[in-house]
Amino acid sequence: MSISAPQPLPQSTDSAARTGGTVTNRLVEANRRYAAEFQDPGMDARPVLRVAVVACMDARLDLHEALGLELGDCHTIRNAGGVVTDDVIRSLTISQRALGTRSVVLIHHTGCGLLNLTEDFRHELEAEVGQRPSWAVEAFKDLDTDVRQSMQRVRTSPFLLHTDDVRGFVFDVTTGLLREVAPRE
Repeated sequence: MSISAPQPLPQSTDSAARTGGTVTNRLVEANRRYAAEFQDPGMDARPVLRVAVVACMDARLDLHEALGLELGDCHTIRNAGGVVTDDVIRSLTISQRALGTRSVVLIHHTGCGLLNLTEDFRHELEAEVGQRPSWAVEAFKDLDTDVRQSMQRVRTSPFLLHTDDVRGFVFDVTTGLLREVAPRE
């Protein structure tokens, strides 16, 4: 099985393609409607709550709704798995040192796609395209263990000023509830 095999499109996307539109065209049109009513909120880039949230990119996670956040409340950093990578540390460093955040919330979730991947994904990708990815998959088998590892990466980064308020959670995609993960002792 090729790792780049196309996946079936959701019904709404499929109908857009049949009518000659693309998903991107639909998004651009939605932006035009949004901009027609848009009023500058007069904020700067510093989050009101002085918090950065690191979470998975999974489309089922509506972080603002799930956490009761409003526009301007937080910095949101998302990637596959919500894993604390070098790039996440880069973003958190800028968030803290240049934009005043003090707290970090890490959110993984049930049913994550990284639970089923391995580093074989990289090898298959290399075989398919002829070039080895420079990045690690960062797959994991246990949510709590990976949340703890992510908390540890944040707490031990020499670049971050504020590592005393770092908490990790698992979001249950079927109930919408967060479950806190205790840090390593």
